[in-house]
Formats: sequence, C-alpha cells, structure tokens
Amino acid sequence: MANSGGGAVCNGHLHSHKKQTDGSPSGNCTKNGIVKEAQQNGKPHFYDKPIVESFEEAPLHVIVFTYMGYGIGTLFGYLRDFLRSWGIEKCNAATEREEQKDFVPLYQNFENFYTRNLYMRIRDNWNRTICSVPGALFDVMERVSDDYNWTFRFTGRIIKDVINMGSYNFLGLAARYDESMRTVKDVLESYGVGVASTRHEMGTLNKHKELEDLLAKFLNVEAAMVFGMGFATNSMNIPALVGKGCLILSDELNHASLVLGARISGATIRIFKHNNIQSLEKLLRDAIIYGQPRTRRAWKKILIIVEGIYSMEGSIVRLPQIVALKKKYKAYLYVDEAHSIGSLGPTGRGVVEFFGMDPQDVDVLMGTFTKSFGASGGYIAGRKDLVDYLRVHSHSAVYATSMSPPIAEQIIRSMKLIMGLDGTTEGLQRVQQLAKNTRYFRQRLNEMGFIVYGNEESPVIPLLLYMPSKVAAFARHLLNRKIGVVVVGFPATPLAEGRARFCLSAAHTREMLDTVLEALDEMGDLLQLKYSRHRKSARPELYDETSFELED
Repeated sequence: MANSGGGAVCNGHLHSHKKQTDGSPSGNCTKNGIVKEAQQNGKPHFYDKPIVESFEEAPLHVIVFTYMGYGIGTLFGYLRDFLRSWGIEKCNAATEREEQKDFVPLYQNFENFYTRNLYMRIRDNWNRTICSVPGALFDVMERVSDDYNWTFRFTGRIIKDVINMGSYNFLGLAARYDESMRTVKDVLESYGVGVASTRHEMGTLNKHKELEDLLAKFLNVEAAMVFGMGFATNSMNIPALVGKGCLILSDELNHASLVLGARISGATIRIFKHNNIQSLEKLLRDAIIYGQPRTRRAWKKILIIVEGIYSMEGSIVRLPQIVALKKKYKAYLYVDEAHSIGSLGPTGRGVVEFFGMDPQDVDVLMGTFTKSFGASGGYIAGRKDLVDYLRVHSHSAVYATSMSPPIAEQIIRSMKLIMGLDGTTEGLQRVQQLAKNTRYFRQRLNEMGFIVYGNEESPVIPLLLYMPSKVAAFARHLLNRKIGVVVVGFPATPLAEGRARFCLSAAHTREMLDTVLEALDEMGDLLQLKYSRHRKSARPELYDETSFELED
C-alpha cells in the first residue's frame, strides 16, 4: 500500500521518503531560544533507544488468591445485606424514602453493592485531608472512624512531614511561597482572583494572551488556547472536532475525560488494544475499506486519540509508529500530554520531543497545567486555523469561566523557568533530576523483586499489589511510617490488578527515595509482595511488535 503521508513503518521504525512540500516549517524545533535542526539528510531524528516497558505476569497462585478474596468478600456482602434487610444490622448506605417506595429506584441496590460491602472496608485509604503545600513533604490531618469507615472524625493531630509519593508534582513547582513567586502575588493584587466571565464576553485578559503566545513558542506550534479546567479541555473540545459520521479510534486505556468527550461527540467509537500498532492499523484499514455501517459511505473524519503517558500503566505512547499510520491512512491524531508535558523530553516539552519528532506531525496537542506546572487548567495547541475554530465552537470557550489570572501567571512563571527565559538553568536541572529519580527508583524496585509496570522513562510508577486486603494494608502501614502513597483498585483498574501508584518528583532527594525504598523493602517482605520472577510479558500480543510490516 502506498504511503500517502510520506512515511512508513518498517520493523517498528519510521522512515521518511519525501520532503515536505506544503510550505510548512521543516521540523525545526526551538529549545530554550535555540533552533535545533530536526532533520538531517532528509531523515528525521527519532528516539533511537529500544522502548523498554514491563508488564510482567503475576504467579498463578497470586491471581487465584486475589479472586478468592473478592469471592469471599462478595459472599459476606450478601450475608450482611440479608442482615440489614431484617434490621439485624444497621444500614448506613443511602436508601429510598418510604414515601417514594413506588418510584423508580434512585439508588440501585445491586449497583451499590461493591461500595457498601467491599470499598467501605478500605475507604480510609482515600480522600485524606492535606493541610499544607503538596510538595515533596506534606502534612496530613489524622482521622479515625467509629463505624467501620462510614464516617470519619478528625482527632486534631497533624501528621507532619509525610513524604509525598502520590502527587503529580513532577517538577516540584507546587511549593511554598518564595521570592520567585512575587509576580503571581503582583497579578493577584492587580487582577484579583476571579474573572466572572467567559472568554467570549469580558473574560479574555492580556495575561491569557501572554500565556497562549508563550505556550505556542514553548510547543513550537502556530497557536494555542488555554482553558480553566483540564478535564473539560478534553470532554468539551473533542465534541467540537468530531460528530455524527466521524470515527474515533481510542486506546483502551485512555483517560475518562477522553472517553466522555468521545461519547458526547456522537461519533462512532472503536477501541484498539493498548499501545498496539497492529490493532490500530487493522481498525484503520477496515474503516477505509468498509466505511460507515449500513450506508458504506466514507467516514467524514477519522480521529486517533492517545495519551503521552498513561497514568495507570506508566506506559508511553508509541508515537512514531502511530504518526506513520496516521499519515498513511490520512487520519487525524489527538495526543493528550497531561502527564508527559514537562516530565518527558530533554527539555520537558513532552512526548513529541521525547521521540525527537516534529510537533506538526500531531494535529491536536492537548495538555494540562495541573501536574508539571503546579497550577490548574489545560490547553489545546496546533495549527492556527484549528485554534481559531475552537475559539468559536468550543463549549469551554463559550460557556466556561476564564482561567484565574494568578493561575495564568503561575503557569507563565513555570514555563519561563523550564524554557530558561528566567536567565537560569534551574528548569533544565529539574527536568534532568526528575529523569534521574525515575530511573533510580524503578531500578531499585525491580532489583527488590516487585512487579512494576510501565516504561523505564515514565515518572508514573505502578507497583502491583493485586489483593484488596494488601492494597489497604500497604497504604496504612506506609502512612504509619510517614510515607503518603496512592493506592488504586477496581473499578479504576482490572479486578485482579490492584496497585500502588508512585509519582516521582524533581523535588525528591536521594535520601527521601532511599527512605521510601527501605520501607518498601520491609513492606514487601511483611506482606509478601515481591512477586516478580522476571517472566516474559503476559501480553506479548500487545507489546512484542518488532516483526510486523505495514508496507505492501
């Protein structure tokens, strides 16, 4: 099959066969004010190291005991529901009022079964109250429950200096006030906190324009637009780009905001296996050959939606291969860089820079400011005509309140730091320190014998715990050691893949990481969590794709 976009995938590598002829920039990218040539001899520079991602299989007995744990919990749940129905045990869950007994149930009994009988037993590990800046260390308000986690009360004690291993504070820019934040304070005094209007009305400030111009320069694209909420950046802009008669090809592990935006759009949605190039190409090929169901008309648009870093798996998108497919089948590509912007690439410009690619190869670049930038909100970036279209048609632009001015200034301050426009190399040092911390922490966990998911360069590090009882015990024991972690279970993960998710930060010192690793080593022995046998991936059909060919 001919490659209409000028690129082809051969054994997992992208090769360029012709130069650009559309008059667009030829792949030069600006880094800290220096223009770096992205092509030599007509061939683009790509990430030339092997992509190392681990998804090791758990021993069979671990999976068996995990399902047995859920099974036993379910049986006791039915027993307790029986006792509640006869008034023997008090029911603390939401119930229908007596005068509404003939109504269609608002609280479906069985749908709430998992929450009542399983989640409630380990609920104390979530929604903890933080009472300080969420930096490398934070303070936690101690709470206890007198009714088995149905309600909590605060004891008045503050757990001081807990090591923060859960926040997306990748570059350590969510920190206490210092002199470098004076510009944020000045903007607060000049502009106030709220805008009280949408971008279409009285809500576009010069700070928003300054941020958007700086963001376009940072990403090396024509234009960018910022929004006040990261989740809404996806869920409200995807419906403006595609609709009925369009096809969305979505990675099976995409974030809920992407899933919601795709569903709201009214477009047809088809799911491809996670990071699986063969699965994606099959869907693309079928879409081109068969067209829309019933009518067989060609799709109006085909939009591929992926993430830079997947926040539950710690994996990194295979961008060069996906770009090759996108060009080959004339589809559009939407990349969510919520977790990768600021945390990947030599200068923190995300997954596009990580692979050494041209930003113009991605049609829609999306990202958030809630993680690496220590702020809030999101952005859409790309061609000027795309951004101009969204300024008119995006629901977030038309109906949502504009970004708060102090937040905009915090993003500007952070971005200038990363770009080196503040006259220092502190931003670059933070990016490099994050990469060092990530490699060190992952290597030590692997050496200890834990099963760790994801790419070796990803600062999001899932450690597999499997059993729900161990998920709860793991978080409780670590908090007793003044280490704060995020634990995740069903339905956010598959039933048998409960895990702890560590997020590394440039603010973490080697001493902090060693303290955490020492505690994890002891916890691994205590709870018997060192399941790794260094076996081959349990999903070779997803991750072993070095032999496929896309050319005829």
